[in-house]
Amino acid sequence: MAKKSAAMSAEFNDRLAKIKDAEKRLSEISELQKHIGAYSKTRDIYARYIKSGMNPDFFEEHRAEITLHLAAKKHFDSLGLKKLPTIAELRKKYATLDVEKKKLYAGYHELKAKSRELLIAKGNADRMLGIKANEQQREADETRARRKHIENDR
Repeated sequence: MAKKSAAMSAEFNDRLAKIKDAEKRLSEISELQKHIGAYSKTRDIYARYIKSGMNPDFFEEHRAEITLHLAAKKHFDSLGLKKLPTIAELRKKYATLDVEKKKLYAGYHELKAKSRELLIAKGNADRMLGIKANEQQREADETRARRKHIENDR
């Protein structure tokens, strides 16, 4: 029962890690879409700014747009992007990843329920067999420590 409980807990934690990875990637895609949109909207003004010889008056007049453009460019550079993906490509990736995340969540809720049932059954069996409470507490502490270690690694 203890081995099955530990295996279920490991599977549950693995599923949770995959969900968090998917959520992180979805957030990254959203951020990239936002920067691509800002970059394309401000490209003409930035080109005019460069053409003006980086005129300080022009900069002050269009400070917000130029700052957005430079921030987007800095973001692309931090990602090491040489060629920007299209918004359509990003939307497709986002939709695919969102579907995958929803499937993972469906399995996550099932695993959570099964894990809870298994832990209750294990607790009942331990009480019926007279297993010491401190041994149960040690196992619970080990499980919490494993979960905390997995969450900290993300």
